[in-house]
Amino acid sequence: MPDADSFSLQFWDYFAFVAFFLGLSAVGYWAGRKERAGATEYFLAGKRLPWYVVGGSFIASNISTEHFIGMIGVAVVYGICVAMSEWGNVLSFTLLIWFFIPFLLASRVFTTPEFLEKRFSPVVRQFFALVTIVSNVVAFLAAVLYGGALALQKLFHAELARLADLLPSFLVSADSNSAQVQLWIAIIVLGIVAGFWAIYGGLSSVAWTDLFTVAVMVVGGATVTVLGLQTLAGEGGSLWDGLRVMIQRNQATVEPWHAAVASNLQELAQTEAYNRLSVIQPASHPTHPWPSLIFGVFSVSIWYNVLNQFMIQRVLGAKDAYHARMGIVFAGFMKVLLPAIVVVPGLIVFAMHPEILMIEPWSDVKPAADQAYVQLIQTLVPVGLRGLFLAALFGAIQSTVNSVLNSTATVFTLDVYKRWIFRGAGDKHLVQVGVVSSAAVLAIAIVLGGFIGRIGGNLFVYIQTLYAFFAPPFSAVFLLGILWKRINGPGATVTVFSGFLFGIAMKLYVQFDAVIQQTFSAIPLHPTWLEPYANQAAINWGFCTVLCIAVSLGTAPPRPEQITDQLTFNWKKLNIFSNLGRHWYSSVVTWWALFVLLIVTLLIVFSGFLFPTGAVL
Repeated sequence: MPDADSFSLQFWDYFAFVAFFLGLSAVGYWAGRKERAGATEYFLAGKRLPWYVVGGSFIASNISTEHFIGMIGVAVVYGICVAMSEWGNVLSFTLLIWFFIPFLLASRVFTTPEFLEKRFSPVVRQFFALVTIVSNVVAFLAAVLYGGALALQKLFHAELARLADLLPSFLVSADSNSAQVQLWIAIIVLGIVAGFWAIYGGLSSVAWTDLFTVAVMVVGGATVTVLGLQTLAGEGGSLWDGLRVMIQRNQATVEPWHAAVASNLQELAQTEAYNRLSVIQPASHPTHPWPSLIFGVFSVSIWYNVLNQFMIQRVLGAKDAYHARMGIVFAGFMKVLLPAIVVVPGLIVFAMHPEILMIEPWSDVKPAADQAYVQLIQTLVPVGLRGLFLAALFGAIQSTVNSVLNSTATVFTLDVYKRWIFRGAGDKHLVQVGVVSSAAVLAIAIVLGGFIGRIGGNLFVYIQTLYAFFAPPFSAVFLLGILWKRINGPGATVTVFSGFLFGIAMKLYVQFDAVIQQTFSAIPLHPTWLEPYANQAAINWGFCTVLCIAVSLGTAPPRPEQITDQLTFNWKKLNIFSNLGRHWYSSVVTWWALFVLLIVTLLIVFSGFLFPTGAVL
């Protein structure tokens, strides 16, 4: 496989990237030029976003280096099951479209912490606000900047080395090596350039530039997939031929693919089979155990798609309920297609280079898989198209950085600053605080991004592990709180704090037991299915659900103003069938049904029955 120095750019590559950057700048300036007049304009785009911007921004905010680098790396190791991170959103999207959107819009809130205070208590609001800020910086911004910088360092080693040589000596410590300096340069440049439009124009700039970048990401990512399939097909072969070769090799019925997948069984503990072309995996699977297909929507997906401020903020900024709902339907169709550009390349890499799974020691396999996509670009993408890929990669980074910056500034300004520091702050002052806090958060994320590499492991797994830790307590209390009027503030407060302690205790128990097992060759006290972070999230969610119900029933009922129709579902009055579109071809029902049908079809196709595997213990 090629090394980093083999990647070069020519005139048309630079032209493509510069054209993308100029287009992005023009869109960002146009969309944000009048958005500092007040808090609603800056933080919610004046509630004027049409459905295609809502959906495009929703997806662009979700796609980042964890997909183009980390997710593809996991697909190299484990196969098609990684697509469940996209296809598995069908249930949470359905709940969002039919129940949560009309409900959240009726509550007229700027942030999800504000909603939690109205329903539960100020303590829950502040804790969730602080957790949101911390998770945004650590699980999103810092990780995205690190992943993007890692790709740039791999692609443009020589250019970054020349920049590092130009730095004055007082900026570089004596024990710093060249690679560390290059990584820091890439992180700083990415952070400043990617975060500029969020600081300048608020949500409007973020949403419209997201729509622009998601188109570039799809085109760039699809180009790599097509080139990879053509390479597998061989000279004169069709894309269908390439797809057939990819499937055959990922079935691992012949060598060396059989040996490569069989070597991966050690990572899957005591499983009886390992099928790279099935979304249904054993309960002990490290990243996508089958229980997550059932409980994932409750433990993580509701938090990510509904409570997570940087995702739901563009929904709150929609023109009305129709545009909000159609935006999520549009995002749903994008979820159908995304695995073609963030999972299939992993299957292509494995079909080309099965030896990746046979690297010794095993701990080096995942970092090697993370680099596989960049090496695929080096090998397949001809000069002239590499600028398009670079624009797609930068677009993925820029859209997420923008969205997370804007949402973090929104939560800090409205849930921390206005509530605890300056209650009488006016709109213009709040906008100024939003600008300053965006810059401060970006600076912190840049610093943290430089240290993430020392943690080790796969970028996608790192981010998903943090999701699985942060999400369950809040998912449980939110869902219970809006469905059942008897759930109260004390129940929610005890649950969110206890849920975090329970999550920490569960991880410490597994780690301690593993150390005892390795040190004394003892029989493990914990079952293997307790190790995957997705299963831990499901268990924690179940614990939080039971605890919240028990504490709520054992304490006083909530006050009447905490259980109004704007804060809890009133099934008799809730009209979920209004504002769905005037014609059948523009109806939310029509397009939502088609989206669900496509997902169900894909899950049936990749359920493990159509593509038998050769890797069996």
